[in-house]
Amino acid sequence: MAGYRKLNKPSDQRKAMLRSIVTGLLWHGKVETTLARAKEARSIAEKLITLAAREYDSTVTVKKVIAEDGDKFNREVVNDAPSKLAARRKMMSYLYDVQELKEEGESKFNYRARTKESKHPLVEKMFREIGPKYRERAKDLGTGGGYTRIIKKGPRRGDATEMAILELV
Repeated sequence: MAGYRKLNKPSDQRKAMLRSIVTGLLWHGKVETTLARAKEARSIAEKLITLAAREYDSTVTVKKVIAEDGDKFNREVVNDAPSKLAARRKMMSYLYDVQELKEEGESKFNYRARTKESKHPLVEKMFREIGPKYRERAKDLGTGGGYTRIIKKGPRRGDATEMAILELV
């Protein structure tokens, strides 16, 4: 017997659907889907959040020689540690890229200036917001995991499929 739910989809469609659900969950904090899909997406999201919580502060300070206008300067640069870089690449390979939304009344120039630094906003959110939040939660509770909750909504009108809300705790 397989260790996962097949969800009546071919493997490529199932993987794309789960990627989409997990991406939406991590970006918005909540997603409404069927109970079976929520249970399957939950395990993937928990693993990615654990990865972010474990690696968000793994950095290395490196001295670099930078040449500007014929002069050489020594600068200390903070880079990702190899383990954090591997975690970042793993997240980038799984999660879809999400565009930052343009704020109300924000000009195109200001939007570009605000979003210029971040090519992968969801991965940055994982390391800047979600990772620290859940590491603190794990320290307070003395346990890891349990980052998501599933709330049953009842049957869907039309086909009576059990619906659920999957959200970050």
